[in-house]
Amino acid sequence: MIKKILIGLLIVLIAIQFIKPTRNLSGNTDKDISTIYPMSDSVKQIVTKACADCHSNKTVYPWYASVQPLSFWLDHHVDEGKREINFNEFASYRIGKQNHKLKEVIEQVKEDEMPLSSYTLIHKEAKLTAGEKATLIQWCQNIMDSIKANYPADSLNIKRPPPPTGK
Repeated sequence: MIKKILIGLLIVLIAIQFIKPTRNLSGNTDKDISTIYPMSDSVKQIVTKACADCHSNKTVYPWYASVQPLSFWLDHHVDEGKREINFNEFASYRIGKQNHKLKEVIEQVKEDEMPLSSYTLIHKEAKLTAGEKATLIQWCQNIMDSIKANYPADSLNIKRPPPPTGK
C-alpha cells in the first residue's frame, strides 16, 4: 500500500513539472517610481538588490524557480509582493496611495520585516546594512515630505468606500 502511495506521489511530482506559471519578466518601467521622484544610484542599487525581485515587473529567477512546487510558491510570493507595492507601477498610484506605501516601506525596513528573512536566507546579498536602511528610509521620507509640501493634506489619505448599509 505504501509503495502504491509513493509511486502515485512520484507520478504527481513528475506531472506538475510540466505546469509552469507565467514569469514576471515584462520589465515595463513606463510608470516607474524614478519617473516622478529622483532616485540616486545608491538607492537604485538598494532597491535592485533587496526589493526588485518581488516588487517590480522583472524578477531575476534562481535555478530552483523551474522546479515544482517551488515555482508555484515563488509565483505566489512575487504576485503578493507586487500587490503590496510595485516600484515599476508606482507612478500610476493615486497620491494618497503613494504616500501610504512609502510610509509602509519605512516601517517595514525599520522593523526588519523587509526584505523578508525567507528571501535573505537564500539571497544573502539582499540583507540591508544599517547604512543602506538609513539611505532607503531617508529617500522615502524625502519623497513623503515633497508630497506633503505639494498636495493638500486631505489628498494624502486613502479613501475607502463606506461600508454597505444593512437592509
